[in-house]
Amino acid sequence: MDMTLVGLRVLREVAERGTFTAAAEALGYTQSAVSRQVATLEQATGARLFDRYPGGVRLTSAGQALLRHAVTALEALEAADRELRGAQDDSGRVRLGFFPAAGAVMVARALAALRRQRPHIQVSTREGTTPSLVRALRTGALDLAVLSSRPPYRSPDTDDPPLHVEPLLEDRLLVAVPAGGRFANSGASVTIEQLAGETWIASPAGIYEPLLGVWPGLPGRPRVQHATRDWLTKLHLVAAGLGITTVPSTMLAAVPPGVRLVEIDGVPEERRRVSLVRLPGAGRASVDAVALALRDEAGVLAE
Repeated sequence: MDMTLVGLRVLREVAERGTFTAAAEALGYTQSAVSRQVATLEQATGARLFDRYPGGVRLTSAGQALLRHAVTALEALEAADRELRGAQDDSGRVRLGFFPAAGAVMVARALAALRRQRPHIQVSTREGTTPSLVRALRTGALDLAVLSSRPPYRSPDTDDPPLHVEPLLEDRLLVAVPAGGRFANSGASVTIEQLAGETWIASPAGIYEPLLGVWPGLPGRPRVQHATRDWLTKLHLVAAGLGITTVPSTMLAAVPPGVRLVEIDGVPEERRRVSLVRLPGAGRASVDAVALALRDEAGVLAE
């Protein structure tokens, strides 16, 4: 097979970004150039590498097989380049991804503890949705990812080899309401009927992204007036009396003044599982150290 390094890098970037357009932007190419590189790879392999879907692309089984080898080859070449340039060893660098609500408390505290205990380990972080973080793990762009899932807690993807998923803690969903609003005297809980007609603050929803911030199963069509992916922005909008939003109970320590967290009576409890996800196989000592710090902080939050 006649394949170029540029083609393999394009394969990796498209697999991670999920669209030709996003890959082109990341690489500084035109979309047509990315399409040509993928077409050349498909001609060289004699196989279709991506399935096209509304809003993006997904690797075929042949694409997954080629990606595994492409990642290994590209990482080896990048390591050789660093060695030849005399660059600093990056074995102490760890790339961590996490879902938005995990950053403010769990990830921040775990990395602070790690810095005190292992100051030589350099951690870079990336916030993202579950699909984007899983793609980044598969392409080697991340070493670890902290993900959240709903029952029945399936694996975040069905590709091979199966991802290693380690449950860290069980969380529950609450509703954040203005402390001085109409729920000020409602006690520790409200009913689903009391939430009817409320203005919700939610994350922008995409084709592969659920609407986060609105109570799941809320009757009728929710009225979403403010949209942001940042959970602290959501909470400050709640404090300003501009709406209500859902929030994991583990974010209690990050709740600003003017916000109350309440339960919903008369409906099943909404549970979430926070897990640490990585590719299978032996990891580097620095990656294991980051995993241990996250595990320890999860244990504190679960108490």
